[in-house]
Formats: sequence, C-alpha cells, structure tokens
Amino acid sequence: MDDAFTLLRRAVDLLPEEAVAENGQTVGDVRVEIELQDWEMALDVLLEIADVHPVSTVFWEMLAEAARQMMLDRSRRWCEWRGWEVKHGTVRATLTLLGTDESGRRSAFSGDGRLRPLWDIGNRTADGQPDLNIARLWVEFAPQLGPGETADVRLAPLQPEQWRHLKPGDVIAMHEARPLAGIAEIIEVLPPHV
Repeated sequence: MDDAFTLLRRAVDLLPEEAVAENGQTVGDVRVEIELQDWEMALDVLLEIADVHPVSTVFWEMLAEAARQMMLDRSRRWCEWRGWEVKHGTVRATLTLLGTDESGRRSAFSGDGRLRPLWDIGNRTADGQPDLNIARLWVEFAPQLGPGETADVRLAPLQPEQWRHLKPGDVIAMHEARPLAGIAEIIEVLPPHV
C-alpha cells in the first residue's frame, strides 16, 4: 500500500491541470504544498478542488487512506462519505431540529455521519402508515448540531433508490424512534456520478 504522501501525489494527478477551487486554489497550489511537505494543507486543497470538479471514487479512496494514515479521522470519514455520494448520489437538505421544549432531543449530536436517524420521505406501507427510511446524516460546516438549531446537511440513505423521487422544496421529517426530531427541506438531489 502506498504511503499518504504518494497517495496525495497520485490524487492530484487525477485532476485536470486547470481545476480551481471556489476559493481560487489550484492544482499548482496542491503541488507546491506537496513539495513543501505540508501534507495536511495539500489534503485540504484537494478537498476544496473536489467540491467543484467531479472526481472518481478512486480519488476519494486515495484521500481517505491518506487521511487515515495522517490520523485525520474526520477528514477520512468525509472522504469516505464523498466516495459514497459518487456511487449513490447526493441528497442535501436544510434541517431544523426540534427544541427540547418541543420534545426534541436533549443534546447535540456529532455531525460526522455516524447518526442514522429514520426519515419520513413520503413512502407508505400497504396499510397507509408512514414507511420510515434510514439515512446517515452529515452536518455541513459544523462539528455538531443541537436542539433547536438549523444547518445544511447531507444524507446517505440506506436504500438510495427509495429517495429518488425527492426534489428541491420537498419537506421530510426526521425521527429518532417514533417521536418527531426535526424537519428538513430538500435543497439538492444529484444522481450518482458513476
């Protein structure tokens, strides 16, 4: 298996030379960071560029392994998440958790994809009852989400094909057990990139 530094070099070679992140960082900038042996910065720039330019699952696997070797656990999980999205598609939503005064959760949860709540996305059982679906949840731009808070989230459904009917503007409900835990409005649904 390649070391983290080799993996970063190989990953940058998978990007087009003209690739630029929203913040203006380029493939050339990544090469400079690699030359300076600033591996964590190189990884961060690669993540920024990959947010703008479609990349393969191989790219994400390389970055996940590099992050694992550098002991950057959250970055590793993020790269694994993004690789999953390439294969299965992306569902993004704005989630508002109920407050504790509304019988919502009592504490914040880690936003790094480990929580697997149930979702009412409109599917029904044969007798007309809500057929809840499981999806892991990643909070964008925040390490956690607490009662009464709102944030953009990414969802990784256990059965992605059951979520294909959703479109921006649809409202879905998050459950932890049967009580309602939050309401989310879909803001983006993208198909797999494979």
